[in-house]
Amino acid sequence: MPNVKMYTSLIYGWCKINRIDMAERFLGEMIERGVEPNVVTYNVLLNGVCRRASLHPNERFEKTIRNAEKVFDEMRVRGIEPDVTSFSIVLHVYSRAHKPQLSLDKLNFMKEKGICPTVATYTSVVKCLCSCGRIEDAEELLGEMVRNGVSPSAETYNCFFKEYRGRKDANGAMKLYRQMKEDDLCVPNIHTYNILIGMFMALNRMDMVREIWNHVKGSELGLDLDSYTMLIHGLCEKQKWKEACQYFVEMIEKGLLPQKVTFETLYRGLIQSDMLRTWRRLKKKLDEESITFGSEFQNYHFKPYRR
Repeated sequence: MPNVKMYTSLIYGWCKINRIDMAERFLGEMIERGVEPNVVTYNVLLNGVCRRASLHPNERFEKTIRNAEKVFDEMRVRGIEPDVTSFSIVLHVYSRAHKPQLSLDKLNFMKEKGICPTVATYTSVVKCLCSCGRIEDAEELLGEMVRNGVSPSAETYNCFFKEYRGRKDANGAMKLYRQMKEDDLCVPNIHTYNILIGMFMALNRMDMVREIWNHVKGSELGLDLDSYTMLIHGLCEKQKWKEACQYFVEMIEKGLLPQKVTFETLYRGLIQSDMLRTWRRLKKKLDEESITFGSEFQNYHFKPYRR
């Protein structure tokens, strides 16, 4: 005899391949057979209804929300109260559709029901507020999170950093970054560092680039290929060839194979700047380290460049 767990798995499977009609059919069948769905069953269906739905134009968003509310109504009819996961799924839809006021209203409604938001719930709303330019409201929500004992994640802070990047507000971003480090509520991830490095490079704030770079070098996280690529390309654009070469060497010593475009950009720039000797030293270093990269490096062929 099929039980709630088996039916929930079937509903999940149909939702995964975007066959919501079949998922609803199995929900109806389980009820007819006297197998009572639980909150997990409905959340699986709700997730299926919401996650892959196209939200633009606005009519599609409204249709998705109507379908989601229908699931909520059915839950209540069966005496099942939506939980934090149920609300988080719908809040994610509001966030994707850039509906800041609806996000705040739904969050407040959830709290009135006595349901405590999780870090993922708060982050969905923060992301929506930041992407819609309501950074002050997002900051208030960040403060509320901390007061309620919910520690923000690196993803929560990254929402702010992306908005500061859009505003070209280096000082605002650095102020929040230092506060993040000082409060010690969460550890920045590599995405945090790369957003900031890319932003500060674009705004020519080399003092801030160095501060971030030194922090990440001193952390357990370490720099990745994207970090070095952004920095080297930024330095090449500013014709800071000596610094670009230093980071290029540091990169290959760490066993990170630069992208072909990075090789070519540095090569072209050094030749144009009459720094052929510097390039030869770099090439020698590359040849020494080539055993680390193996056959992958053999595909990097350099054509003679004419100024």
